[in-house]
Amino acid sequence: MNPYLASIFLPVIISLILGTRKSTKKRGVPVDVGGEPGYAIRNYRFAKPVESHWEGISTIAQLFEQSCKKYAYMPLFGSRKLISRDTEVSPDGRSFEKLHLGEYEWLSYGEAFKAVCNFASGLTHLGHGSDERVAIFADTRAEWQIALQGCFRRNVTVVTIYASLGEGALCHSLNETEVTTVVCGPKELKKLIDISGQLDTVKRVIYIDEEGVLTDVSLAQNNSSWQLSSFEEVQKLGQENPVEPVMPLASDVAVIMYTSGSTGLPKGVMMTHGNVLATISAVMTIVPGLGSKDVYLAYLPLAHILELAAESVLIAAGGAIGYGTPLTLTDTSNKIKKGTKGDSSVLKPTLMTAVPAILDRVRDGVRKNVDAKGGMAKTLFDISYQRRLAAINGSWFGAWGLEKLLWDFVVFRKVRAILGGRIRFLLSGGAPLSGDTQRFINICLGAPIGQGYGLTETCAGGAFSEYDDTSVGRVGAPLSCVYVKLIDWPEGGYLTTDKPMPRGEIVIGGPSVTLGYFKNEEKTKEVYKVDERGMRWFYTGDIGRFHPDGCLEIIDRKKDIVKLQHGEYVSLGKVEAALSVSPYVDNIMLHADPFHSYCVALVVPSQHALENRASNQGISYSDISDLCKKPEAIKEVQNSLVKAAKEAKLEKFEIPSKIELLSEPWTPESGLVTAALKLKRENIRKAYSDILKKLYS
Repeated sequence: MNPYLASIFLPVIISLILGTRKSTKKRGVPVDVGGEPGYAIRNYRFAKPVESHWEGISTIAQLFEQSCKKYAYMPLFGSRKLISRDTEVSPDGRSFEKLHLGEYEWLSYGEAFKAVCNFASGLTHLGHGSDERVAIFADTRAEWQIALQGCFRRNVTVVTIYASLGEGALCHSLNETEVTTVVCGPKELKKLIDISGQLDTVKRVIYIDEEGVLTDVSLAQNNSSWQLSSFEEVQKLGQENPVEPVMPLASDVAVIMYTSGSTGLPKGVMMTHGNVLATISAVMTIVPGLGSKDVYLAYLPLAHILELAAESVLIAAGGAIGYGTPLTLTDTSNKIKKGTKGDSSVLKPTLMTAVPAILDRVRDGVRKNVDAKGGMAKTLFDISYQRRLAAINGSWFGAWGLEKLLWDFVVFRKVRAILGGRIRFLLSGGAPLSGDTQRFINICLGAPIGQGYGLTETCAGGAFSEYDDTSVGRVGAPLSCVYVKLIDWPEGGYLTTDKPMPRGEIVIGGPSVTLGYFKNEEKTKEVYKVDERGMRWFYTGDIGRFHPDGCLEIIDRKKDIVKLQHGEYVSLGKVEAALSVSPYVDNIMLHADPFHSYCVALVVPSQHALENRASNQGISYSDISDLCKKPEAIKEVQNSLVKAAKEAKLEKFEIPSKIELLSEPWTPESGLVTAALKLKRENIRKAYSDILKKLYS
C-alpha cells in the first residue's frame, strides 16, 4: 500500500477498532438477586458485595490504627498557619475579611494516633460515657477527624451536623439524638449559645480554638450550665490520664449522619462501622495507584458522607490530607489576601473531591479569563480544546503524543496551576455533573473525573465511573460493595422492559446500606427493605437506566416530577441541569404549577457574564440588583435558556415561559441550598412565593 495512503487510513482503522473495543467492555454484569423483581447489575470484578478490603479489619477504628502503625512517619493531617487577618473595605462601603496564610504544618500518622488516643482518654475523664453520644458541629479541619477517631476508640457514636445548619434543624438534631457532648468551632459556639435554652441534654462543650478568632467562653459560661473545655485541654487531660480503648464491633453504630434537609427537617441516618468500611473497601479498588505519595485537598463538609468517605480512603492508603476551605481554595478565592497563595497553590494536591457546583464555577472562571484576554490567547485555547476533545472522543486525528504535550505546556499548564498543577484524579459527587463541565475539566486539568453516585443512606455506596471510562453523563458501574437494581415505576412511564435500555427506580442493596433513620421507624420501613435472602435494600427515589456495558445513568427523580395542566410530565431536575449550561446561570430553580400549562424559573445570574453583556450593549445600571430588573437583561438570559433547552432537545412545555432574575446568591447560610449546594425547593418557594405568583399572573 502507498505509505501516504497508509498514514491516512491506518489511524482511522485503529480508531474504529479501539472504539469498538471500548464500547463493548463490560463494566457491570447482570446478577440474580432477591426482593422485588427488577433488572440487577453487579461490578464485573466481584461476584459478591465486598465487606472489607483487609483481612482482620472490620471497623473504622481498626483501619485507622492499622494505617497509623504502617505509615507512622508519613504526613497525615496538614493545616495552614495564619500569618495575618485583615479587613478590606470595598468602594461601596462593604467590609471583607482577607487572610494571609502560610505553609502547611503537618501531623504524622504516629502523632495523629497519639492525638486521637489522648482525645479518647480526655473525653472519658470529662465524664462522657460510652452509651452517650458526641456531636461534631464544626468546619472541616484536622481536629474534626481527631475527635471522630477518638470517639471511635471508645465506641462512642458520633452525630455529624453541618456547620451551616439553621437554628431549628440544629436543635432538632441535637435533641433527637440526646447528645451530651458537642465538639465545635468558635463560630459554631456562638450558634449554640443562642439556642442554649432549647437544648435538653447537652452537658459538655469542647471548643476548637482558632487563630485570630475570639472564642466566647465567658458568654457561654454566663448563659449555660455547660462544662466548657478547649480541645487542647481535653487532649492534655487524656495525655496525663490515659485509659484503655473500648473498640467497637462492625455492627455498632459509628455515625448518625444528618442529611442536609433539602426536603424538610434533616433525618439522622444510622451508619455502622461495617457500612462505612464496605464503601471504603470498594473505592480502594477504583482509584488507580492510590498510595502514600498521594496528597488530598480537603475542603468539603466532613458532615457529608462524600467527604468523610474520601478522607477515610486516603487514610487507608497512607496518603496526606491537607485542609483548606472553599473561600481560600485558590489564589483568587474571596478570603485570600491579594498577592498571597491559596490552599491548592501551596499544597499542590494529586487528588481532590468536588461537587458539580464547584466544578461549574472553575469552568466558568477559566472561560471568563480566556474571554477577557481575547485575541491570540483565546484562539489558541479554542483550538487546543477542540483538538484534545477530538482525541478524548476517540479520534486519531485529535491531539495525541507530541501535540498533546505541546498544548499541555503552552495552554493548559496555566489552567492546571489554579489547583496546584499536580491533580491526577478528581472525584465528583453529591449531584449530577453536566457533560459539558466534565469534558471541560477533564481536558483542562488533564486528569480523569470519576463521577460517583451514592446517598447518605448507602454510605455513598452506589456507582462509580472508572478512570478509563471517557464517556460523559453516566455514573459508572455499581461499586463492588453493592448490587444496583432497577424496578418498574409505571406511574412515571419507566419500565425495566423499555428499549433500548432498561429503566426504572434505582434500588441499592449490599453491606454499605445503612440501618435506617434514627427514631423514625415509619420512614425507615417506607424506603428500606430486607429480602428473603437477607440482603438489605434502599429505595432511592431516583430514576436510572443501564447502558449495555452495565454503567448507570441517572435520568430523573420521582419527587421532581410535576404533572402540568394538560397532562405533560416535567422533570424539574433534568430541565435545571440542561439550562444550567447557559453562561448567564449561576443557579436556577424551575417551578411548575399543576394548575397551569407552562413552567417558570427563578435565576441567580452570573454577575460577571451579565455585566459584561450589559457593557457591550450599552445598558446603564446602578448595581447588579438594578441590572436584574432591566428588560434587556431578562430577555438576554431568557434567549440563552431557550438556546440551551433546544441543544438539550427539551420539549416546548419544559422550557420556562417566564423568568425572574435574582441578584442575591443562594448560599447554605441563607437556607436556600444545602451544604452540598443542592436546592432546598420548599425554602426557595416560600422565600419567593410572591414572585412565583407574579410570574403566573
